Amino acid sequence: MAETTSAVEPQIKPAKTSRWGAFIGVMPWPVFVALVALIGGLLITAKKTDGLTDISVMIAILAVGGFACAEIGKRIPGLRSLGAAAVFATFIPSYLVYAKIMPLPLAGAVKDFTKSSQILYLYIAAIVVGSILSMDRKVLVQGFLKIFVPVVSGSVLAGAVGMALGLAFGLDLSHTFFFIVVPVMAGGVGEGAIPLSVGYAAILHQDAGVLLADILPSVMFGSLAATVLGGTFNHLGRLRPAWSGGGVLQIGEHDDPGLMTDTPQVAVGPVYIAAAGATVIAFYMTGLLVQRLCGFPAPITMLALAVVANILRLVSRELKWGAYAYYKFFSTAVTYPLLFAIGVALTPWDKLLAAFTVSRLIIIAAMVATLFGSGFFIGRKIGMYPIEAAIVTGCRASQGGTGDVAILTAADRLQLMPFAQIATRIGGALTVTLALALYALS
Repeated sequence: MAETTSAVEPQIKPAKTSRWGAFIGVMPWPVFVALVALIGGLLITAKKTDGLTDISVMIAILAVGGFACAEIGKRIPGLRSLGAAAVFATFIPSYLVYAKIMPLPLAGAVKDFTKSSQILYLYIAAIVVGSILSMDRKVLVQGFLKIFVPVVSGSVLAGAVGMALGLAFGLDLSHTFFFIVVPVMAGGVGEGAIPLSVGYAAILHQDAGVLLADILPSVMFGSLAATVLGGTFNHLGRLRPAWSGGGVLQIGEHDDPGLMTDTPQVAVGPVYIAAAGATVIAFYMTGLLVQRLCGFPAPITMLALAVVANILRLVSRELKWGAYAYYKFFSTAVTYPLLFAIGVALTPWDKLLAAFTVSRLIIIAAMVATLFGSGFFIGRKIGMYPIEAAIVTGCRASQGGTGDVAILTAADRLQLMPFAQIATRIGGALTVTLALALYALS
């Protein structure tokens, strides 16, 4: 592909310092300190969650909490290069809620806002549609076709490793397969663990809640292990640059969304950013409508629409720039606040602790390592950057959309979100369907 001329890329990442001094995330430190004080004042004067769920106040709460936790992870030597920022932004708030250190009105407000606003789906829509629309068409097509090879192969190998270790530990093979191996690759909680527990309960005539308690730890620890390995492989990519595409899947191709030959080499204006946002929302609402009508997952419909729009050149060059800026804004400013919200509202600490049995930990860790390792070697064989192939394949163990965000954030490769969604959503749906069919026959 021909090299592009110099471009004026939208400047959306804040400087590390200003005349005010250092930044905490995207906030100058005086603003951060002021927001902490103001949140404290609102907590003291609020009755229950009154006023805390206002969107302006909630933006401040999530930004302060998310960027503060991420800063802690970024400042720990050794761990900071292994994705500690994403891990800390998710699991510190989860522990604070469990230990009742976080004020109850604050925790309640974050939970109410996260569940009622469905902000996770807005974020995924922005990342998926924004990155796809601004991606090179050739790279997009080749990437989607090729990524199935390491994802499918890695899933089979990881399942085999899990079963072999279950046999070595003397565990019941049926329980190992259906309650440890399958949940790790089931696609998360809402799309994986819950349908599995309901299906198993219907087959066994048991309480779905009891079965969910056995399934959920495997999902959560698998996602945690994948997040840590995502950071580890990112560090490996820095040590061995030849193995890393910096977010590009195909060796010999260039898919930096901001510097493509078919996009205008000028700074993007606010009109096109707003237009990209409207396009993202339209694609997501179409997916939501399809899901209500026929049950097909909304994120997959949204992803397919974005792919078709790019391949058929249905979006203008200016809109491509807008989509890139929209994607970059969400990846820069929303990721850690969102992980904080996920930690408070959707990551129960006690369920994570329940995974800590030696045999279960070893099985899950070995499965996740197999996903990453097989993705690395198979991706390399078929002409993909092995680090990127490993990370996408590792997303088979993610906790749904929340896990994809954490893994790719730790790996510093949010531009791989469309491919991660394929691994998680489609791979998870197929895993759940096959598992329920096999369980009914067993």
